[in-house]
Amino acid sequence: MADLRESLTVDAPADLVYDLVADLPRMGEWSPECERVTWRGGATSAAEGAKFFGHNKAGAVRWVTQGEVVTVVPGRNLAFEISFGLLKIARWEYFVVPDDADPSTCTVVEEWTDRRPLWYRAPADRLLGSRMKTNHRGIVTTLANLRLAAESASRNEAQPDR
Repeated sequence: MADLRESLTVDAPADLVYDLVADLPRMGEWSPECERVTWRGGATSAAEGAKFFGHNKAGAVRWVTQGEVVTVVPGRNLAFEISFGLLKIARWEYFVVPDDADPSTCTVVEEWTDRRPLWYRAPADRLLGSRMKTNHRGIVTTLANLRLAAESASRNEAQPDR
């Protein structure tokens, strides 16, 4: 069960929203903490088993995490596990739910599950701040920025060629 879960309605088709979420190198465009994602080990897209580096920042602090895509349901669901060295630290999951009554609209859900060992959580939170609070703010910001990007892309797709 996820530790955090937020959702947001987006005025864009589900497939378009999913494609943005699954384009992990673009994550830095909407996330306040992830600056960028780079594929590794020959991966070039979000497929099960694809590995990547997450380049992150919070203020002056920067760090790199290792990620692996673990769930891919095209157009609907993407999940990845994050490690820091040998330490598993998080699972991030996105669900994109089309609106059956209006296919030009969908709901996007973002979940975070804390995978850090219990012995690690308290000292890390004391040093770096509450991960729960930071990630809640981050999810809200990420979803809002993702909505802006998706709605803009949807409007641009709907514009007739001139």
